[in-house]
Amino acid sequence: EDPVGNGHEEKESNPFAEYMWMENEEDFNRQVEEELQEQEFLDRCFQEMLEEEDQDWFIPARDLPQGMGQLQQQLHGLALGEGHGPEDILSKSNLNPDAKEFVPGVKY
Repeated sequence: EDPVGNGHEEKESNPFAEYMWMENEEDFNRQVEEELQEQEFLDRCFQEMLEEEDQDWFIPARDLPQGMGQLQQQLHGLALGEGHGPEDILSKSNLNPDAKEFVPGVKY
């Protein structure tokens, strides 16, 4: 079973079998183009959805007047006054330190 001079065995029925995909090349190209268009459409829809979401969200740096941004930074920078450390708060607490941990939805 030596191959014939063209590289194909004599028993092979169609010497052009490996090139048969080219017969449907236009259909393949059309299918790939449709898939690309669909992906582009989905990307555009996703981007529009993100832009709509951004409009609905409250972003202080964007939505507050300039003076409010400075006020907000000052509020974040405030610390608790002296004498209100964790130990002081615990000494005035009315909570039971031996109580079970609260788990929402569980009845005791």
